[in-house]
Parts: sequence; C-alpha cells; structure tokens
Amino acid sequence: MRRTVRIGATLGLAALVMSAVTACEGTSAAALTWTTCQGAGLDSRQECTTVSVPLDYDKPEGEQISLAVSRIRSAHPERRRGVLFLIPGGPGGSGLALPSSRGKELPESVRDEYDLVAFDARGLGSSTEANCHLAEQDLALERIWPWPDADGGIAGNVVTENRIADACVRNGGAMVRSIGTRTEARDLDRIREALGENKISAWGTSYGTYVLSVYATMFGDRTDRVLLDSNDDPDPDRVEQGWMANYGVGAEDRFPDFARWAATEGNADRVAATPEAVRDEFLALAARLDREPLPWPGSETGVLSGNGLRQSLLNVLYDDKQFPRLARLMNAAEKSATLPAAQPARPVDIAQRTTAVMIATLCNDVAWPRTVDDYATAVTADRARYPLTAGMPHGYSPCATWPYPAAPRTVVTSSGPSNVLMVQNLRDPATPYSGAQNLRRAFGDRARMVSVDAGGHGAYPSPVACANEAVERFLRDGARPDQDLICR
Repeated sequence: MRRTVRIGATLGLAALVMSAVTACEGTSAAALTWTTCQGAGLDSRQECTTVSVPLDYDKPEGEQISLAVSRIRSAHPERRRGVLFLIPGGPGGSGLALPSSRGKELPESVRDEYDLVAFDARGLGSSTEANCHLAEQDLALERIWPWPDADGGIAGNVVTENRIADACVRNGGAMVRSIGTRTEARDLDRIREALGENKISAWGTSYGTYVLSVYATMFGDRTDRVLLDSNDDPDPDRVEQGWMANYGVGAEDRFPDFARWAATEGNADRVAATPEAVRDEFLALAARLDREPLPWPGSETGVLSGNGLRQSLLNVLYDDKQFPRLARLMNAAEKSATLPAAQPARPVDIAQRTTAVMIATLCNDVAWPRTVDDYATAVTADRARYPLTAGMPHGYSPCATWPYPAAPRTVVTSSGPSNVLMVQNLRDPATPYSGAQNLRRAFGDRARMVSVDAGGHGAYPSPVACANEAVERFLRDGARPDQDLICR
C-alpha cells in the first residue's frame, strides 16, 4: 500500500526534524565554486556550479550524483531580497539557461530583488545523465505519446509503449528509478541549502507548478514567494494520469482560438470560411491521413499521418504565433501538395535524456492502470468525447508494465504560509483551467489566482496588462490581490 504524506498539524515538528537532517547531510555554501557558464546565447553574467545530492535519499550517505546549477546575481546587492528559482515545464525541461532566457522577461525592478537561480534536474542536460537508450525511431513524439492506431484500436500503441518501458527498465538502472517529483523537491531543497539560503522564492511554469506545489507541501516553511504559472491538477491519486487526460479538455478549450483565426477573411493562410468549417476540415483531414498518410521528408517519421497532424495541432496551440504553421500544413495536405518543412528533430542525445526523465517521472509518481482492456475502453470513450485528440489522452502508457512502486502520495493542502500566487490562461491547451481550479481549491487561503482571458500555454508575460502588474507586484513587493482576479 502506498503511503500518504499529508502536511497539516505536524508541519512544525516535521520542519524541525528535516532541518536537522539536512543540516547534517547538506552541502556547504562555501564549497560551491562558480565559473562562467558555457553555451550559446547566454547572458555573460550567468555563472554555473554543481551540487552533489544522494542518488537515493533513503541512503543519504550512499552514491552521490551531480546537479548543474546556474545563477545571475542581482545587479544591486543592496536591494537583494534573496533567490528566485526558475523551474521549467516538462517533466524533462532543461533549466540551466533560464536565468538568461527567462530573466529577460522580468522587469529590472524585479530582477534587482533576486539572484535568479535555475538547475538541470537529475537526468537532464549538464546534470548526471538518465538514459533509456531507446531505439531512435521511438524518440519521435508521435510514438512516445500514446496515440491510438489509425483504426482507433491500441494494439500498435501497446507494442510501442511496452518496448519503450522495457528499454527504460533494462537500461535506465538506479538513475531512472530515482527520478520523480518528490525527489526533485528534495533536490531543490539541497540546492537551497548549498546556496546558504533559509528561504527561497520561485517561479514555476507548467510541470514546474507541481514541483513547487510539492515543495511548498514538504518544505513550506522554507518558501518566501511562490509564483505558479500554467497550473497542473494536484489530484494525488492521478497526477500525471490526470494531466494526460486533460489534453483532450485543453485542446477543446483552445481550438476555437485557432479556428477563428483560420477563418478570418483576408488571412493569407485562411483554412475555411467559418470556425465551424475549420474544425470540420481538421477532423476530416486527420481521418483521411489515418487512411492515406502523405510523404513528409525531414519529419521524425517521414510521413504525415492523422496522428502526425493531431500532434502538430497540440504543438501549435501553445502559442498564437504558431497558428500559421498548422494552417499551411492543413492547406497543403488538403491538396496533397508538397508539405511545408517539418520542425527539426531534437538532437538524439537531448531527446534520450528528456524522454527518460519524462517516462520515469510519470511512472514513478503514481500507479497506472495495468490491463490493456482498461486502456482500450477509455480510449474508445475519449475518442467520442474529444475527437480532436482521438483518444490519445487515455492511450496505453509505458507505466502499465512499470515494475517499481509508486512514490508516496503528496496531498497539497491549505496548511502552510499564505504566499502563493497562481496565474492561469482561461484557454490553456496543456494545463487547462479546470485543473488549475483544482490546485487553487487545494491550496485554500494559501493562494490567490489571477485568471487571464487569453489562450496558450504560459500566462506570464501576458498580452493582458493587469496580469503582468499582479505578477510583478507580487514578486517585487509580496502583495497579492485581496481575492482571486480575472484579467480581460
């Protein structure tokens, strides 16, 4: 039976115990050696170091692994409040460059308050590597994501995902077994200690919101200001299962934005005369490509199938700026003409690490259904309810045969500091508004939520000024709205 970790009345005692433990086991701030970070496009002020953490926190004196950490210091130390951790999405998003890239999105008045700090999670980038050594063909998103077969069945999906799971179990070793959100929260706390900080502020996006929700549950007394952007549903019995299921919800929430744009008169990439016709054309084209894929040189699979079109849809719904890419693909495919150039495939070494971390997190965080029939039934129902995603959100998972026990449940509650600000687009394709509302309810009075009447994934910075003002006021002054706010 899985253990339930609930932080409530015992928070104070637990914090004292954990403080004593980490004081004995941690890395001294004085031991860190900072050097100029290597890589293209980085701010010249960004510097890097490494922090050692246990491979297995149940064996704190055992094998250690290395986490790559970066920072850009405040340009005005006299104004410095502390550190602001930048936690990326994923699971599997690299964080090391974020002080340079995301730092540009913050106004100077906020940057001056903090040293901006980020890290590559275990398994990723410049940290100790995780690798399932998958066959290169299985690194294509169209195969990693559990898309059903062209006829709606899942026989091919089962074969592919079982092959992927077998490779991870066979090749991933103790590193893959160690990865999960609770472990990442503990890694984050080790970095906090290594920096010599009593408390941290943090800005997490997408999966990063769940990392920080878990951190704020396990180590709430060590948080200062917590900004959560594009929020994951924290349901402790489902977590990643629920996130996958939510792609059907998110695509339906978001598709009308694309359809209106693609039906706009005068649009050079117009798809159809009305939003309703755009939807009909997308569904009909996907069904045709299920039967008769088109050659697509340079793509990960070499063809544009129905699932390839659906995967392209999910990719472009993240950002309005990507809408023309999907419209051009649809218009060319409708005429069986030469298709636009495919997006470049990820470098194999990066794809291997990202995929290993993603699969390990999904499978180690929570127990998944085991029987093929359970998945087949769910896929059939989901295809009917959410035709844009054709059943993929309930597709057969590599976690169905995962042999390792799931981590203890983490129940996010209202116990702890009232220092959380959530910001959320109403039409987010990946972390839909309904899931964000569940996190808001779980935090209770610990949180306030700024909802933004906008589409896309990533709510800050926003085209809506009042959302930006709320975020920046919170990070700069610690002030939150008195009650939840909708920015239109």
